[in-house]
Amino acid sequence: MGYNLVIDQGNSTAKIALFEGDRIVEFHRHERLLPGHLDEIKGDRHIDAAIYCSVTHHGEDIVVSLRAIADKVYELTSMLPLPLAIGYTTPTTLGRDRIAAVAGAQAIYPGKSVLVVDAGTAITYDRLTADGEFSGGNIAPGLWMRAEALRSMTSRLPYVDVETGGDVPIWGTDTVNAIKAGVVRGVVGEITYYRSLLPDDAIVVLTGGDAPRLAPLLECQAEVEPMLVCKGLNSILKYNEHH
Repeated sequence: MGYNLVIDQGNSTAKIALFEGDRIVEFHRHERLLPGHLDEIKGDRHIDAAIYCSVTHHGEDIVVSLRAIADKVYELTSMLPLPLAIGYTTPTTLGRDRIAAVAGAQAIYPGKSVLVVDAGTAITYDRLTADGEFSGGNIAPGLWMRAEALRSMTSRLPYVDVETGGDVPIWGTDTVNAIKAGVVRGVVGEITYYRSLLPDDAIVVLTGGDAPRLAPLLECQAEVEPMLVCKGLNSILKYNEHH
């Protein structure tokens, strides 16, 4: 049995995952993805197919390198067939990482209504219906972006690290904690609101760098899936291989 190789090129890092069926057998993360990294993860294994997804640029050199090590190569674009319906009026502008994250939610929770929260530099809130449609979603500033905006767009507020440990009070009793509570609990409130709009049996799935920070603060049950986008890319790859 061969392997599937998926690449998720984000704004700051690239994730490379090697799948055997639905199981991740190897995973690498690189700040700058180079063709040599692909040879490193391949080793002496046979790559049946690969898929490349980038939110930054085309990455022709990576696609060329993939063609040298995989039997078949796909690039996630608005033209690639998908295992889910897209209820978005401008599919060409829909973020490819958002498509992959929702496809990952569908693969993990088939037949379920899901709120997919990707908490990175920006936060996306996307809805997957029980019948398998990406029915739309919203984009908002992420935790770091909100804290940085308060620092850079005011004259007296300091920058506060809202992404790492420590308790988050309900009400701040000093400026640092007021910013921390306002930023973090503001996002928690957004998640709670969007969850309230979905069916009672809907599932909340969090991914992205800030997912572990947010999940414990939610009153609703939420699953953290760090590899959601990679799993979605593998699902899209398998769909194209068999259709």
